[in-house]
Amino acid sequence: MNVLIKSATIVDSKSDFHNQTLDILIEKGIITQISKHIANPKKYQEVKLDNLHVSQGWFDSSVSFGEPGFEERETIANGLKTAALSGFTSVATNANTYPVIDSSADITFIKSKSKDHAISLYPIGALTKSGEGNDLAELFDMKNAGAIAFYDYQKAVSNPNLMKLALQYASNFGGLVMSFPQDSNISGSGVMNENRTSTSLGLKGNPTLAEELQVSRDLFLLEYTNGKLHIPTISTAKSVDLIRKAKQQKLDVTCSVAIHNLLFTDEKLTTFNTNFKVKPPLRTQKDIDALIEGLKDGTIDMVTSDHNPIDIENKKIEFDFAKYGTIGLESAFGALQSVFTLKKSIELLTKGKKRFGIESNGIVVGSKADLSLFDPKFSYIFSKNHIISTSKNSLFENSQLKGKSYGIIANNQLVLN
Repeated sequence: MNVLIKSATIVDSKSDFHNQTLDILIEKGIITQISKHIANPKKYQEVKLDNLHVSQGWFDSSVSFGEPGFEERETIANGLKTAALSGFTSVATNANTYPVIDSSADITFIKSKSKDHAISLYPIGALTKSGEGNDLAELFDMKNAGAIAFYDYQKAVSNPNLMKLALQYASNFGGLVMSFPQDSNISGSGVMNENRTSTSLGLKGNPTLAEELQVSRDLFLLEYTNGKLHIPTISTAKSVDLIRKAKQQKLDVTCSVAIHNLLFTDEKLTTFNTNFKVKPPLRTQKDIDALIEGLKDGTIDMVTSDHNPIDIENKKIEFDFAKYGTIGLESAFGALQSVFTLKKSIELLTKGKKRFGIESNGIVVGSKADLSLFDPKFSYIFSKNHIISTSKNSLFENSQLKGKSYGIIANNQLVLN
């Protein structure tokens, strides 16, 4: 693939070209020239777009595609198309399929489905067999097959000894263990944040204590084992404090937050819109403020869309029985920019790669072209027309967003909206 990008503002704080508007020549997937004006005698395809900006390719550490088993929610092919058109060049996919991705053969299957695609797909293997929390899955074999981490998606490992063994065993081969921050014995059948709002709505509450107890337990286990832990999608102020202290103790821990937990409070559930039924639940403004501060000071390492397509049959039903989850790839960039500056938004969309062992390619001559293309100024109301996913369960519908993706250049391919 040979492409000439014209008049693009480069957003890459580690590049000498940061904040400069330049042409970028890409030949056979490699950046061969960056300059104020590049001629095009070979008649390569030119990319000229309004207010075009480029950055290193974005990465999402928690994406769910239904295949295999739940293709009515999303297929891998359409999921990758959605990610690419949303500006992501790499995604880590969760194991919440049917059957659950818990063996090397499963990892090989998932990787084969993404072969030759512009997007790089990195499978996360289940931590326990069938994701049931009873016995460890084939962690080492899955690692060798290409799994980048191990996680029972949105399922807490209630047995502390099993989590201890997982951290100890995975440390032998540098495996990254992920633990969902929720004590299910405390959360019980709660469907939203336990607060004044849940009481007024008559819905069972899930207290912040459920998350904080689990985070605290896992950090104690991490300290004991000297393992390697990632805590996905924290949602409370105290969780931020606990992880901040753990990092000060030099424990090998990272964490993420779902973008929607940075924008919406539990008061959004007063309409009983099941798209706002997510896990962990939407919390309070105090929690949001702490999460944002945690991202600013580096306590929270990355953001995720926590993209989780759910078919209409499992969403358009009574709130108590609706499944948890929202799609988020299409709205991720525009939502993030409503909270942070452009520079910080791009940093948060790219810095998770290192933790998951994914190569970063800077915007420099000689580097592999792994680029996200976007317009950071474009303002719009997000609607169903902007949804590419098969499922339409977005809690960002009717929200004002700032910034849109044009597409990506990655793996020697150009994908544009």
